Amino acid sequence: MARRALLHRLAAAHPGDTAPLEALMDQGALDPRLIVAILGKTEGNGCVNDFTRAYAVQAMAGMLARRMLTTPEIVLEKVAMVMSGGTEGGLSPHWLVLSVVPDGGEATPGGARLAIGTAFTEPLPPAAIGRAAQAEATAEAVRAAMAAAGIEDPGSVHYVQVKCPLLTSERIAASEDPVVTHDTYASMGFSRGASALGVALALGEIDAVTDEMVLRDLSRFSARAACSAGVELARNEVVVLGMSQDWAGDLVIAHDVMADAIDLDAIRRALAAAGLPQGPGQLTEAEALVAVLAKAEPSTTGRIRGLRHIMNDDSDINATRHARALVGGVVAAATGRTDAFVSGGAEHQGPDGGGPVAIVARVAAAGPPP
Repeated sequence: MARRALLHRLAAAHPGDTAPLEALMDQGALDPRLIVAILGKTEGNGCVNDFTRAYAVQAMAGMLARRMLTTPEIVLEKVAMVMSGGTEGGLSPHWLVLSVVPDGGEATPGGARLAIGTAFTEPLPPAAIGRAAQAEATAEAVRAAMAAAGIEDPGSVHYVQVKCPLLTSERIAASEDPVVTHDTYASMGFSRGASALGVALALGEIDAVTDEMVLRDLSRFSARAACSAGVELARNEVVVLGMSQDWAGDLVIAHDVMADAIDLDAIRRALAAAGLPQGPGQLTEAEALVAVLAKAEPSTTGRIRGLRHIMNDDSDINATRHARALVGGVVAAATGRTDAFVSGGAEHQGPDGGGPVAIVARVAAAGPPP
């Protein structure tokens, strides 16, 4: 019997809203023991002090622990909790719950289906964050997650979600070695950037990582990495999404890369690659769209297609918050949905000012892949 990937997209009324997931369990539609990852878009500011992420992790881990008659600590040892703060503009808070059914039926003959693998690094010392050591640890975890999913070819990987730590004043003070920065907000970018380079290293998109490369050589990036930093963890948590002929089910994934924040064509290409037909406007079969995952980053040049933007110069609203709202609007225009997992901060994740976008879609269970 082949494994089968499940992905449930659930609306969230607030960062601790476990009710929709509990309803699925009460209906018998989901076994909590099969959950391998929960991705959440919460309505915090997405910055260092965004405690909606930690609140969401606490709520989900506590609920799953009660359901499985265990402790939250044991839940967090096996379930990747990737909480991304910030639902600016029209983005809708929601959960993406990923599960793996071990006996999910026969693999689709001649086809490939969504495969999921997870892995974790060891806790990272503060001095490793934002440096090659973090990248190398991430690369090792990506390889382990690929192995867990049974994916041997890096070309079959379409999206790698990483949740990574950041530096707080307390962590900086406790560090026995010099840290990459004493600016706690800047540490988020360093952590995301090093993690993304680790993904690129594991997938063969680059050959090596050095400390000097992080946030300096933006020509080095991964087309499939999505990294989000938070205060609620000390390790990197990795979720690999790819395609495998050894998996069953009706889910597929495809990706593309947005060249800039308004690259609507890249989103449409990803939708088409996932087998979703489009008319001249928005997606015409929205019910087959299971999830949209995208990165958002203001260009360092201060321009989009030659025209000036002020995202990096606004002292009132953080630049990544502007970028999430902008990309979220472009994604909604293409898909007709606002519950997209748009994460800010795309350092080394796609080209400067752009970022990867992935589409998970539902196809006929017995049909060919798109």
